[in-house]
Amino acid sequence: MMKRILALSTRQRTILTITFAVILLAGLLTSSFFIGPEQLGINLQYEGNQPSLAHPFGTDWLGRDMLARTLKGLTLSLGVGLLAASISTVIALSLSLLASVNKVLDAAVTWLIDLFLSVPHLVILILISFAAGGGVKGVVIGLALTHWPSLTRLLRGEMLQVMNTNYVAVSRQLGKKGSWIAIHHVIPHLIPQLITGFILLFPHAILHEAAITFLGFGLSPEQPAIGVILSESMKYLSTGMWWLAFFPGLSLLIMVGLLEILGRNVRRLLDPFHIEK
Repeated sequence: MMKRILALSTRQRTILTITFAVILLAGLLTSSFFIGPEQLGINLQYEGNQPSLAHPFGTDWLGRDMLARTLKGLTLSLGVGLLAASISTVIALSLSLLASVNKVLDAAVTWLIDLFLSVPHLVILILISFAAGGGVKGVVIGLALTHWPSLTRLLRGEMLQVMNTNYVAVSRQLGKKGSWIAIHHVIPHLIPQLITGFILLFPHAILHEAAITFLGFGLSPEQPAIGVILSESMKYLSTGMWWLAFFPGLSLLIMVGLLEILGRNVRRLLDPFHIEK
């Protein structure tokens, strides 16, 4: 089996890796739909049980199944990351197109990017989330308004290269408007970077959501978020209940790792310079 995989071309291995990552993420997302309230409910009969066949991730101090809570938390984090990354991508695309209008707007967008990048990321994320009322809404707004600068800088650089090409100059000489040039020349060129940037925003958004939730500024304690689970587990680590933090934290890292792998391979697939025919 390994020899067959090694015999594949770079493009085929890239597609295989993307498929594998998508299947795992889809399985993670689908599994949460089969978890009912009874599996998340309190059952003091199984209080503080170590990992076993019946409870692979063990149970917490209230007898709740940690595997069910972890899967629900990962799905919640994935949903929050999807929404935040989508909004951030739209903001990045809008600002990069705005920067192409004239030098004044380009300077304004550049100043705005530098301003957001100069402030400690976690600090401004907490402030925006707190100001927006916390909860899912506050976290999504905070993530969306703090994760666009790097992608905007990348898209702006790509956009400036396109605007200096010969075919754009010809379009201008033919009397084409800026909106026509943006739709027919700029946006098609930005689509690969846009897709890759959107996917790579996922891991950062998910980790930052877990971080501010762990600190108490994110999702509410009633929701089975990974940050909530890790925060609550800190109280019981000294009693020997190591599984409360180990399995949720490991699962979060695995999901983030899958998203990183997916993003890198999508970039390799979309960039012809990284593909061997």
